[in-house]
Amino acid sequence: MKRKRGKDKALAADDGVSTSKGPAPLSSNWLELQAVKYKKKTKPSKETPTAVASAGVSKGEKDEAVSLQPTSSDFSVTKVLAMDCEMVGVGVEGKRSALARVTLVNIYGNVVYDKHVRPQEFVTDFRTQVSGVRPRDLRKAEDFWTVQKDVAELIKGKVLVGHALHNDLKILLLSHPRKDIRDTQRYKSLRSDNGRVQALKHLAAEHLGASIQEREHDSIEDARAALFLYKKFREDWEKGLKQRRMGSKVAIASGEEKSRSSR
Repeated sequence: MKRKRGKDKALAADDGVSTSKGPAPLSSNWLELQAVKYKKKTKPSKETPTAVASAGVSKGEKDEAVSLQPTSSDFSVTKVLAMDCEMVGVGVEGKRSALARVTLVNIYGNVVYDKHVRPQEFVTDFRTQVSGVRPRDLRKAEDFWTVQKDVAELIKGKVLVGHALHNDLKILLLSHPRKDIRDTQRYKSLRSDNGRVQALKHLAAEHLGASIQEREHDSIEDARAALFLYKKFREDWEKGLKQRRMGSKVAIASGEEKSRSSR
């Protein structure tokens, strides 16, 4: 009989039933609540899912890799806009360029304007491997003059960022005040050691740790690359421009003073 009672206790224990005469076991819900109450808070990781690998970023600068993704959900037309255009070839062998796409992004990298443009001449080379433009993209594209008017209105009074902006403005048949242009191709700190201009692809890899233009170009990606380069050097860039303007004003004032004293 003793052996039987021992066997019954073992079976009861296997079924999860308490055989002790002590107090009833605590509710499992109560235990879960206590676990939540005393759970240690963990600090969120500084890394984000969209972070770009930092390989290729130059040393000696605050070189956290920058993701070429918008930094905000704000799609407003901001004081600073970045622009990039894609061209196709027209004329004999497609040697002349015509506008096929124009993109504008705001200070946060969000697209505020992105249109394919119907060239005024027959396209003889879509340059797809570089432009990313295909025949289907231009079938329902906007008229050039409509796009030109839209872009002119959007960039009026704005600081315009881009890479080799003179090419984009030329293809759009537009101009922009020099004081409001921030061209990453011409900024001194973004030139090579011997003073040569560098490709946007190289600058993005070196200073942002981002890979762009691996295959076809994308005007959204290129506009964002130029924008993030500007934002990285913005403080020194704007400081240098301010000092240059102040120096010009002093020189003009000095010249006027000399002119008056010589009379």
